[in-house]
Amino acid sequence: MRIRAFGLEAAQRPGGWLLACSHVSHLDPFCVGSQLPRRVSWMARIEFYRRGWTRALLDAMHAFPVNRRGVPVKAIKTALERLKQGEVVGVFPEGEIKTGGESVLRGAQIKRGVCLLAARANCPVLPCVILGTEKLNAVDPWLPAKRGRLWMACGDFIEPVQGPDKRAARAEMAARIEKAMVELYARLRCEYGLEDSILP
Repeated sequence: MRIRAFGLEAAQRPGGWLLACSHVSHLDPFCVGSQLPRRVSWMARIEFYRRGWTRALLDAMHAFPVNRRGVPVKAIKTALERLKQGEVVGVFPEGEIKTGGESVLRGAQIKRGVCLLAARANCPVLPCVILGTEKLNAVDPWLPAKRGRLWMACGDFIEPVQGPDKRAARAEMAARIEKAMVELYARLRCEYGLEDSILP
């Protein structure tokens, strides 16, 4: 891959923290994890654990399942335990692959789970944007003469928002994360001359 990136040095921060990443492809966790200096424990949809080979792959990545129906109590406990142990926990705050106007990069809202985890663990969130992974489902990007292109950026850490009104605090933090991701997307486009259509 031909990778253009900035801000990845922020991920050298020791201790437990959350990585909040944009989501345009199921290959995002592999591509993002390969570029960061620390191992990321990804929160992965429980549906991916129903096949042996995908379960083995996710286990090898130190991922853990989350059931998106109802309140994912087990996944929350696992995430908090790993953060307490000083690990990096990766989440896709959009909840699933989002494109066009539904993407946080185009101004859509994220889910509040990442903010809840940050508040309970009292740990910061590192916003991250990756582009180009959706094109890796084809053969051409993997050919030596046609190496695929990826663009990736990390911003500044966002500290958890605390307050007596927990719902308001989560909303405020979510707004900060959304703003940071929109700004990272804009900066990627500016730095590398990308068209707005680079986001599917």
